[in-house]
Amino acid sequence: MNNWIQVVQHLKPGGIETMALDLQHHIDADDSCYIVALEGTREQALEDWPRLKLHADRLLFLDKRSGFCWKTLYQLIRLFRKFKPKAVHTHHIGPLFYGGIAARLAGIYNLIHTEHDAWHLRNAKRRRLQQFLVRWVKPVLVADAGKVAQELQHWLKLDACTVRIIRNGINTLYFKPGDPHFARQQLNLPKGVDLIGCAGRLSAEKGHRILLEAMRFMEPSVHLALAGDGVERANLEALAKELELENRIHFLGTVDTMPSFYQALDLFCLPSFFEGLSLVILEAQACGIPALVTNVGASVEALCPQTGTLVEPGAPYLMASELKSMLKARHAISPRTFVKSSGDLRSTISHYAALRQQFS
Repeated sequence: MNNWIQVVQHLKPGGIETMALDLQHHIDADDSCYIVALEGTREQALEDWPRLKLHADRLLFLDKRSGFCWKTLYQLIRLFRKFKPKAVHTHHIGPLFYGGIAARLAGIYNLIHTEHDAWHLRNAKRRRLQQFLVRWVKPVLVADAGKVAQELQHWLKLDACTVRIIRNGINTLYFKPGDPHFARQQLNLPKGVDLIGCAGRLSAEKGHRILLEAMRFMEPSVHLALAGDGVERANLEALAKELELENRIHFLGTVDTMPSFYQALDLFCLPSFFEGLSLVILEAQACGIPALVTNVGASVEALCPQTGTLVEPGAPYLMASELKSMLKARHAISPRTFVKSSGDLRSTISHYAALRQQFS
């Protein structure tokens, strides 16, 4: 039996964390895969994200505080020496720093690092740190989209052959079309209205404020449902009240049955300022829901070219105009076909399995 360990910054609901759980769930039957979260505690994580209960016996939490922490590095070294993993797989720069250095100091030389977005490398300090880590730790570098690979090569001065591309995928057997009336009933959402939805962490870079401002230009019969929670929730609720939209904006918090959320919608919208390749775009489209997303990061790679629309970030009036056009269009074509061919989890799993096989 081989042990595999993934290292993430935290285990709050999000794309990176979902991908780590999917990879853990589909590990070979004879192997064991653990996920180490640098931040947070088991109790808080299980309370905030009930899905984690299915994986609880393979989750480890270091409860790291903000800033650099020697204790976290020592904890990881001891943990790696105890479990003797065949390989360590890190996600994003913080886990690469702690997980990569600890793996090398623990005598583990099989290291995979997946970069889920590269916009943070525009910061010179982060860029220098990641350049150092890549040269010293020497991980197998994976980008989750073509655009992310290009930016890694550009900012870190890497050869094209240095970065492998394994695109994010979602479970199309789980995310599938359903009865919109039943879905709205489950989530206590209004019937008889056009419903736009957005899913993700409520933080400034996700651009929810722009989407709320776009709602000012929409007909009163158009409502907006937001799935997710975060530090911006109170500010967004105050903005909805200020714009006199509180009766048309529905804050759902964390939703445990995300397929139901997407099935309840007429359109999906992701107004982010920064993204890698976002799983929520694929999830919504796999449920048959057309998407409008901002032209940032690798979002275009996740968007069905026949039913989807790209807009520039930070433009509420333009966003509203495009949303109106999409609501009128009512495409006969389903974006699900695109997701099944270009964003299916089974393809992602098989590519990572082939990569791990090199270490067996």
